Amino acid sequence: MTPQTIGLGAWRLASGLTLPDLRVAYVQFGRLNSRADNAVLVTHGYTSGPSMLTPGHHTAEGSWAPLLGPGRPLDPERHFVVCSNMLGSSFGTTGPNTVRADSGRPWGGDFPRIELSDIVGVQHALLERLGVRRLKAVVGPSYGGWQAFQWAVQYPNQVDAVGAVCSGPTHPPGLSAQAHRERFAACDDWHGGDFYAHGGMRRTLQALRWQTMQDYGLERLYTDRYPDPAERKRRLQAQCDQWAERFDPHSMIVLADAAERFDLRERLGEIRCRLWLAVCTTDRIFPPDADVAARLQALTIPVRHQVIDSPYGHMASGVEWRQIEEPMRWLIDGAP
Repeated sequence: MTPQTIGLGAWRLASGLTLPDLRVAYVQFGRLNSRADNAVLVTHGYTSGPSMLTPGHHTAEGSWAPLLGPGRPLDPERHFVVCSNMLGSSFGTTGPNTVRADSGRPWGGDFPRIELSDIVGVQHALLERLGVRRLKAVVGPSYGGWQAFQWAVQYPNQVDAVGAVCSGPTHPPGLSAQAHRERFAACDDWHGGDFYAHGGMRRTLQALRWQTMQDYGLERLYTDRYPDPAERKRRLQAQCDQWAERFDPHSMIVLADAAERFDLRERLGEIRCRLWLAVCTTDRIFPPDADVAARLQALTIPVRHQVIDSPYGHMASGVEWRQIEEPMRWLIDGAP
């Protein structure tokens, strides 16, 4: 499905700076009911977008297309399902690759600092524009899980449940916007961050994506699916190429910078809705965390803490959709 785009006008960020013409890209499935309370917001990962609900699409954060459809947990016959590209990303919502009206050039490195609260605030404004009064759930993998947690504390009276898969209430160790800056700055195609006028950074992004897919477990998945090494390499390379054509390095910096300041571990007690957190035994990004598990067990709200047994690491958020299907139904519908 091709994303739609809606304009929200001038947007004031938590920093006090204003984006002059905020636009948000999103996909929607199903219809809003007469009470405007059957919406489910699906939030995507760090380097993916609304295409995570598109059949046949595999991103590092996993595809949730099998979970969408009649009779599925994300049921468009009962739910109004919305997935928007987050603020600062590269897939249609205002971000570093957006061309500025005042200069005719992309924002690039001049894109202002944002927070998780800004990302969620934009989603809230989009849903209001779509007529949504209350959310049945906010749920997402990886970076999308952070957004779900943020919803629970930022708009506690407007959401019934939040869920995070292969994620957690804070960022993983080692996440660094500065590390991204330094890595890109060392590349010949960076050109001081103004690579747009010099053909982009496709080779650098291809290499980065290849490493990311190994870290996330995609190589293991493709080894199981494509035993022939030549075919496996070709398909992995195609995934790298497709992503490198579309994603903006400045988005990686902007979103990593926002994530570095995200930590809700001390605010978990503020959550008043159903909560589901799923982690994977082999996830190198978000391994099972005994401290987080204990904090969740101490809460008085309905909580499910799930450990997915899978060899696919961070990719388990999508590959192991069968293991998260029942908990997602519990999250959205409150079924026992």
